[in-house]
Amino acid sequence: RITHTPPFVDDMSATMNISAKVSAFSGARVSRANVAQQRVARQTVVRAEGTDYGLGLKCSPTAGKTIDPKGRAKVPLELEKGEMPLNTYKNKEPFVGKVRSVERIVGPNATGETCHIIIEHGGKMPFWEGQSYGVIPPGTKVNSKGKEVPHGVRLYSIASSRYGDSFDGQTATLCVRRATYWCPEMNKEDPSKKGICSNFLCDAKPGAEVMMTGPTGQVMLLPKDPATPVIMVATGTGIAPMRSYIRRFFLEDVPEWEFKGLAWLFMGVANSDAKLYDDEFQECAKRFPDQFRIDYALSREDTNKSGGKMYIQDKVEEYKDQVFQLLDGGAHMYFCGLKGMMPGILSMLEGVCKEKKIDYEEWLEGLKKNGQWHVEVY
Repeated sequence: RITHTPPFVDDMSATMNISAKVSAFSGARVSRANVAQQRVARQTVVRAEGTDYGLGLKCSPTAGKTIDPKGRAKVPLELEKGEMPLNTYKNKEPFVGKVRSVERIVGPNATGETCHIIIEHGGKMPFWEGQSYGVIPPGTKVNSKGKEVPHGVRLYSIASSRYGDSFDGQTATLCVRRATYWCPEMNKEDPSKKGICSNFLCDAKPGAEVMMTGPTGQVMLLPKDPATPVIMVATGTGIAPMRSYIRRFFLEDVPEWEFKGLAWLFMGVANSDAKLYDDEFQECAKRFPDQFRIDYALSREDTNKSGGKMYIQDKVEEYKDQVFQLLDGGAHMYFCGLKGMMPGILSMLEGVCKEKKIDYEEWLEGLKKNGQWHVEVY
């Protein structure tokens, strides 16, 4: 299971804000609205707004440190060659990486803390965009048989391209939300119920060792043809693989895989302070206004057509005809984040098929058969 954000989470959050741009999409405009699906654990109340866990409450912008101001960055093109890396390191013999940096990338009013974590692998743990790393937190637990055993692996989608944020192929980035549990009886967070792995990563200091497995996953790989339109739908830390795609599309100089298509990101979070990588996406939209479009839903700030909270399926529905047309023309659609967004999106597409007198089941099966449908939700 891909643990972009652990279980005790209210609104999973991550978004950006971009000035309106004219793009190659029909009727295009960049909207500030798009949805964060809520995920509430049973009997759980999360009250993490304004909590300082040691990194302060300010958002640390990443664009200035991870984007080449001169244009597309030069990268070691040998990483384009060879077979896709898969399960290079296993649980019994994990790779030991080192933390380079941990930064908070949400504002003070975000619903919880999300961190941008860069891990050094020295080129020994290569991966492709859309894959995941496993992380084994230190320490042990007592299993159901009463035996003390090491903690299990937690999977995190990789948030950088294969070249890393430094464009040298020596690092990988994780986007991790700190999992906490607010106990109504105690009227404070219960440390005994916090997410073990997410807190280990968010609390890590530069130089800390991280046991890692993988890379794993083939579901979220990009199309082989760089002219293929790509529609991305993400909630919260589900932005991780989407960020890896966007960096490959617009920030790296890879002549044999120069993106010629249209990239459309639907991003859902709780509020403006919960946006992730806002500054990076603004820069990409500024550089490539005809190829990159973003629509957001801020569930605690925006309303849908019925006057309710704006969730990501509501925003996608606003553009249902364009989305359907792109898919019909061969676009690939990627979903990452909360599984709660899927029923609404599927229902919307079924409605479009009905309007067009198309067999919905057959149409969706065709997308899957053609490799156009990519889903990684939790």
